[in-house]
Amino acid sequence: MASASIPFKRLVRFIPRSDSSKIFIGQPHDDTLDVGLALRNGQDVKVDVFSGTSVLSPGQATGTSAVIDRVLSPLHISEVGTIRCVGLNYKQHAAEVNMALPTVPTVFLKPATALGDPWPAPTVLPKLTQLDDCGDYESELAVVLGRTAKNVPESEALDYVLGYTACNDVSSRTSQFAQSQWSFSKGFDTSCPLGPTLVSPALIPDPSKLRVRGVKNGDQLLQDCGTDDLIFSVAQLVSFISQGTTLPAGTVIITGTPAGVGVGKKPKVTIKAGDEFHVEILPHIGTLVNVFENEE
Repeated sequence: MASASIPFKRLVRFIPRSDSSKIFIGQPHDDTLDVGLALRNGQDVKVDVFSGTSVLSPGQATGTSAVIDRVLSPLHISEVGTIRCVGLNYKQHAAEVNMALPTVPTVFLKPATALGDPWPAPTVLPKLTQLDDCGDYESELAVVLGRTAKNVPESEALDYVLGYTACNDVSSRTSQFAQSQWSFSKGFDTSCPLGPTLVSPALIPDPSKLRVRGVKNGDQLLQDCGTDDLIFSVAQLVSFISQGTTLPAGTVIITGTPAGVGVGKKPKVTIKAGDEFHVEILPHIGTLVNVFENEE
């Protein structure tokens, strides 16, 4: 399945206003609409409904339309397996945390239970994170594989990509820095909100030409960087992570965060209950909106 054969431009998975018991897959009517921002601003978002029930097999347009009531992560928790994550993958971010550029990708894992939906679903700060106010944001480009990959050469890696979306690699820094392994501190429930749009490689043939921005509470621009600052490209990451390892269709790879994370700021910036964070990736992908609340 080469990327050119993918029968969609942008997909959303959503609960329609007409029937809260259903979940649909479809393509927004307006190719240019920032779905996440539009929904947050109270706009109606109309979608051409597809025949499939998953972005992994979306089917075709049915000729019917629906209005989004609540947008979901493009993938269901049962489809992502283990989320592959890459640390320290932007040159400017390595500089801000005073670390040498890695010579191979640093890979860690998030469990499927970390997957979260965009707003209005809450992004939850665990009790551990609340103890010393150590919640942090990480705006990231996410890659979703459309077919099983193993031992993929770099030259063929992008052919395995189903689409691109936005992610916030929500982090709990005290737990992270207390250990040499990051899977625990990065794997809390809802710590991997994803979405809302999954964008075809037909629209993004070169993922190094995107712009990633992180904005807190509407007016604090905290991250702003091009994906041309990546240390390891998307093709390099897909190839590397697939070596000796079967990556099923639906595997999510999050590609690292640019400079500007809260722990690197002076004074540091943290995420608290009530904060709203936007991960914006342009063109085409748009904005992932997350509103945080405390675990009770």
